[in-house]
Amino acid sequence: MGYLRSVRLALVAASLLLAACGGTTPPPMTSVSENWSEQGIASWYGPGFDGKRTASGEVYDMEEMTAAHKRLPFGTRVQVHNLDNGLRTEVRINDRGPFVDDRIIDLSMAAAREIEMLGPGTARVRISVVEMSAMLSCSMVQVGAFSDPANAASVASSFRDRGLPVVQQPGGDGLTRVFLGPYDDLEQAERARDRYDGMVRPCN
Repeated sequence: MGYLRSVRLALVAASLLLAACGGTTPPPMTSVSENWSEQGIASWYGPGFDGKRTASGEVYDMEEMTAAHKRLPFGTRVQVHNLDNGLRTEVRINDRGPFVDDRIIDLSMAAAREIEMLGPGTARVRISVVEMSAMLSCSMVQVGAFSDPANAASVASSFRDRGLPVVQQPGGDGLTRVFLGPYDDLEQAERARDRYDGMVRPCN
């Protein structure tokens, strides 16, 4: 009986944990107004994530002016006003988070340094939209970058054969990039990114 009671308690605890963690994060916004703002607690993330892929598909660089937000579209630029000391900075959203209930934005280390919150770790902030993401109206999903144009053409052809819209773009860096799209629906582009392990970019 003691064993069964322990099992029942463990199941109850697990279900409560799942209820607390699951289904509480709203879906990303598919539009945002220029006068949008939010107030709450900011935190920052750095060395443990540097060099890893963000939710947008970009590689995280803790010395770039970027941030993670739960809902704002990738590419949105926001001003972060530190209400504790009056300092302000501007960041581009390229990741999802923070996943702590009382926090509204996770800044890169460089951005946190700008508003002097590295030491404290958190700060009371107000964030406001400076520039809406260009990806809201037109976005593409990068699925490869190749030094050999023939390889880019082969990959593009494989996606085209599946009935997907494909664009090849040679760049000044010697790489030919292969994109899916363009999409006029950011949500559709993000689904393509997740399915084909790509990176969402604004249309050029």
